[in-house]
This record gives sequence, C-alpha cells and structure tokens, in this order.
Amino acid sequence: MALASQGDNIFVMKINKGIAYAIGAYVLWGLLPVYWKWLQHVPAPQLLGHRIVWSFVFLVGVIWLSRQALAFRAAIRQPHLLRLYGIAAALIGVNWLTYVWAVNAGFVVETSLGYFINPLLSVVMGVVFLRERLRRWQWASVGVAAIGVLYLTVAYGSLPWIALTLALTFGCYGLVKKLAPLGSLYGLTLETGLLLLPALAFLFFSEAVGQGAFLHAGPVSDWLLVGAGLMTTIPLLMFASAARRIPLSLVGVFQYISPTLQFMLGVLVYNEPFTVTRLVGFGIVWIALIMFTVESVLFHRTRSAATR
Repeated sequence: MALASQGDNIFVMKINKGIAYAIGAYVLWGLLPVYWKWLQHVPAPQLLGHRIVWSFVFLVGVIWLSRQALAFRAAIRQPHLLRLYGIAAALIGVNWLTYVWAVNAGFVVETSLGYFINPLLSVVMGVVFLRERLRRWQWASVGVAAIGVLYLTVAYGSLPWIALTLALTFGCYGLVKKLAPLGSLYGLTLETGLLLLPALAFLFFSEAVGQGAFLHAGPVSDWLLVGAGLMTTIPLLMFASAARRIPLSLVGVFQYISPTLQFMLGVLVYNEPFTVTRLVGFGIVWIALIMFTVESVLFHRTRSAATR
C-alpha cells in the first residue's frame, strides 16, 4: 500500500509539473506581442534575423551544457534530413516574419484568429495528408469554423490573409514536424541553423547600408534583440517538457490560452478595433473550437474508461 501510495504521489507530481509547464509555455506565447511591441522601432525582417541568430545561439548552448553535442551531431547525419528540415525552416521563417510584422503593424487581434483556427486546420491536414479519420462532431466543428472564416471574408471584403498565413504556415510546419524524426530541441536547432547564414547575411547587409538597429538604438534595444532568442527557446523547452509529462489531449486544451491572451491584448491594451462584425465572425470560430474541444475531451475520457 505504501509503495502504491508513493507511486501515485509521484504520478500526481509529474502531472502537476506538466500542467505548470504547459500553462507557462502558452502564457509566454500569448504575451509575445508585448515583447515585439517593445521592439517596434526595429523593422520586422531585422527582428526575424535576430530571432533566428540568438535562438540558434541559445539552443546550441542548451545542447552543449546538457552534454548532447555528440548525440546532436549523430542525429542530424540521417539521410534526407536536411531537405525535410529545410521545408520546416522555411515555413517557420515565414510564420515568424508574418507574426512579428502583424503585431507591430497593429493586427494583434487578427494574429489571434490565426492561432484560434490553426488546430482545426491541422485536423484537416491530418485527413488530407495522413489519411486520418474525423469523427462526426469533428467534421461539424471544422465546418462551423469555415463558416466563420467565410463570414469574416465577406464582411472584410477580402480574405483575412494574416490569420490564414499564420494558420497555414504553422499547420504545415506541424505536419512536417510530425513526419520528421528529431525531437523539438534538435529539430529547432537544425531549423535555425539552416536559416542562420541567410539571417546573418541580411543583418550584415542592413548594417552596411546604414539601417541596422543592433548597437545603434541603445542598450535596452540591444538586450531585447538578444532576448528574442530566449523568448523563442524558453516556451519551446517548457512545452517539450509538458508534452512528456501529460497527455497530448490535455496539452491541446491549454493551447487556446495563447490566442486568448493575444486577443485580449489587442482589444484591451492596444485598442485595436473590434466591431460587431468581427465579434460575429470570431464568435462562430469560438463555437467551433468549443465543439471540437468538448468532443475531444469526451471521446478520450470514454476511450480511457473502456481501456481500463
């Protein structure tokens, strides 16, 4: 009995720590607009360049300090790895650039829409590319979300391209990562490594033509640019730790923390317009997400009970 009780306590501690890591990761991702707003004076391509460079530096530092350098070198020597991670690097680069530009151009609310619809888009990609099957209520939630996007398109007079670009690039990135063999730490290190030379070349070019921001806008700006790497790697490592400790279905429930915080920042802090038209469109998407989440939770509970 004592051994069983001790095992239960260890399991509960593991779950609680995993939940804390998951919430921490999504809260940090949700508050990222605040960080990028502090760097609003830096052009978005330069912000992307610094995010890539300093992320690579910090990721390599984590691998080195954890004594995984030899394992990392061996892992990235697998055949066809560079082509797969080259695609992932291009997708995450476009995603990061779009996100940073949109935040500093005053479109935080629309970026939140992109990450609200991303889980549903990922489900559709699983059906199309991985031949996964959707349950009836999953199809219904995807259809409701599509109606919401269509409504916003008609109301705007054009596609909400920022939201769709973020959702498509991150959805495709997730699909590639699902097919890729490396873990999150090694994978992102390789991706940022593949983007490193183009990023450095652009930053040196910006400096050569007199447009570089680093070392020219004050020490606070410089430290914030360096910190862009930490703001990328810390939530990633927290998320990876959470995924090892708690079920992915539970991680999926927490993923809406991030776009919710972004949405609240856009409306309440940065005073972006949120009309009745937008409320209706977002409301339809939110209904789809509620349907999807409730169905997923009930399904996994039923299956877990049947397994026991």
